[in-house]
This record gives sequence, C-alpha cells and structure tokens, in this order.
Amino acid sequence: MKRTISVEVGKGSVNHNSRKFKAENVDGARSHLNIDYCNERIQDVYQMLFGAAQERFNARQKRVDRRIPNYYEKICTGHQEKPFHEIIIQIGNKDDMSALGENAELAKTVLNEYYQGFQARNPNLYVFSAHLHMDEATPHLHIDFVPFITGSKRGLDTRVSLKQALAAQGFKGGTRSDTEWNQWVRSEKADLAAKMERHGIEWEQKGTHDKHLSVLDYKKQERSCEVQQLGEEIDERRCEVHNLQQQAEKYKQALEDCKLTEDMLETAPEYQLPELPALMSAKTYKTRFVDALVERLKKLAKTLLARYFEVLNDYFRVNANNGKLYHENKNLRADNAWLSQKNDRLKIENRNYSLLRKRLGKQQLDALVEQAKAAKHTTRSKNETRER
Repeated sequence: MKRTISVEVGKGSVNHNSRKFKAENVDGARSHLNIDYCNERIQDVYQMLFGAAQERFNARQKRVDRRIPNYYEKICTGHQEKPFHEIIIQIGNKDDMSALGENAELAKTVLNEYYQGFQARNPNLYVFSAHLHMDEATPHLHIDFVPFITGSKRGLDTRVSLKQALAAQGFKGGTRSDTEWNQWVRSEKADLAAKMERHGIEWEQKGTHDKHLSVLDYKKQERSCEVQQLGEEIDERRCEVHNLQQQAEKYKQALEDCKLTEDMLETAPEYQLPELPALMSAKTYKTRFVDALVERLKKLAKTLLARYFEVLNDYFRVNANNGKLYHENKNLRADNAWLSQKNDRLKIENRNYSLLRKRLGKQQLDALVEQAKAAKHTTRSKNETRER
C-alpha cells in the first residue's frame, strides 16, 4: 500500500479544531471519533512560557514606555512574529484514505502514533492545541504550537521566534528553497513515513512538494513562507536597531555625567581647597589638603578615562554595525517587496486557475495541462536535436 503525506500550514482556527463551532464539511455524527489531545488557553500559555522573562525585561528598563505590559498582545499587534503556528498532517487523500473507508482506523492509528512523539521531537515548539479529526472527508491532524527560544540576548531572554526555535533544533536554512521551515517539514514527513512503514504503508513521494496542493497553491505557500522568513529577519534587524538606540541613550547619559562632573569640580566641597589657616605652615597645608585633593582628582581622572575609552569603543562598534544594518535592511525590504508582488500575482493566477477548473472541469483541464507539457517537451527535444 502506497500513500502520500501532506503537511500544510493551517489557518489556526482553534475554535473550529476543537469543534466549538462546526463548518459545513463536518459530519457531527462522527465527531465523537475525534481525539482531543490538548486545548490550552493561549494567554495562559504565554504567561507560563514568557511571564518570568517579561518581568526580568521590565525590571531592566529605566524608562516606563519601554516596558512590556502584555507580551501576548505585543506579539498579536506586531508584524514580526505570529502568536502561534499550525500544521495539518494527512496521509493519502479522500479517494484512497477516506474517513468512511476501510483504511480510516489505520490512518487514525498512524497519526496518533506520530503525534505522541511530536513534543519530544520539538522541544522548542510548545503544543497547546492538538486534535485528530475523523469527522471530515479524510482523517487528519491539527497541531497548534508556540515557537520559543531561551537565552536570547535581545529583548526578552525567552521570546517567540519560529526561525530561531527551529535553528535551536538543528534546522538552519541556507537558501530560500532550503529554509529552516522546509528542512523541518521534511524531517517531520520522514518521521511519519517511518511510522507508516511499520503499519505496511509505503510513502509515495510525488516530486519535491505536496501534490495535494495545485502548483499555484504550492508556489503561493512557498512565497508566504519566504515572506514570513524575511519578516523574521527584519525583526532581528529591528532588535539590533533597538540596541543601537539603547547605546545612544548611554552616550546621552555619558554627556550628562560629564556635565555633572564639571559642576562637581567647580562647586563640591571635597574638590575645593580651603583658605590657608593662620599659623599653618605650607608643608602642613600641602600634606593635609593639597595631597588629599590630588589623590581624589587622580581617582576621578582614572574613572573618567575608563568611561571615555568604553564609550569610544562602543561608538566605533555601533557605527560599524549601523552601516551594516542599513544595507541589510535595505536589501531585505527590496526582497520583501518583490516577494509580496509575486505572491499577489500568484493569487490572481490561482483565482483564474480555479475559475477555469470550475468552467472546464477537472478532467478536461488536467488533459489540457498534460497536452501543454507534452508540447513543451517535444519542442525542447527538437531544440536539443538541432543543437547537436
């Protein structure tokens, strides 16, 4: 028995997954066959994962406006990270693995085994909602998770980051077609395939991407993942810009300290020489007052010199980073704009494709596509023959 594996990005409708409301494609008479693994309130999950880190972050902030009153709301209203992610895992399709067919229980068994090891395989993806559905056309699994990292040097020391969470699990992207997400999905498919094999199901791999999606749907999904990855890289750049702003605040504070030091030297009693008392010799005056003042001035000079070189070093480092970040941010914005435009074009093409599919019918449209492929192949063969 051969079956395909489908791993798609879900919309994250937790209420639908838990059946608090039912869509038209749900057969309520079979909902009792579903498995509800967990369904935690996401606000509670954020408090559990990030509450202590949020308190530590706020304690370090001298300015009230930089403190984070609610990390979950900050992520929801921001544009760098999604509050959580969802994947939908399915074996086969409605024709060869129907929820009403003889293989329904087999699909349920394999998907259940796959889920049981998901959290252990993915320690940086906290699963708060997971459901195996048997009341739709094909058995499938919804897994909703919050990706997080610990020991971060920017922002909260424990924070949300899909890119960094996957990297912490060993998935480090190299190219746009080999992102952390793509590597992770391939790994999860391989794990599911191993469990399928133990139950006599061979993984039927149809190309390098999921054939349950149309070509246009697949391209659109890939562009969405790339845009998301760019958004995460922009988030990192913004965090670095935030650090630059903090350095600027340090410089401002250093200037204020210099002004205070200047005022102190002019007015503070410990840095002023008293009038020469009557009947006191110059030697005694020097020993009692002048030498003590010189020692205080030496200590102050050493402190100021150390602060100066510290600030100077930070200045050159920050100035170099600023130039680098400017060019990187410029390139990322250009890439993001290009991908967004391409994604918009793919959406239009997908709508046109769906319209043709409805008008011509699936079989006729597929036949036309195959004819076009054959014609293209014939033309290419002729060109190759001429070149020889």
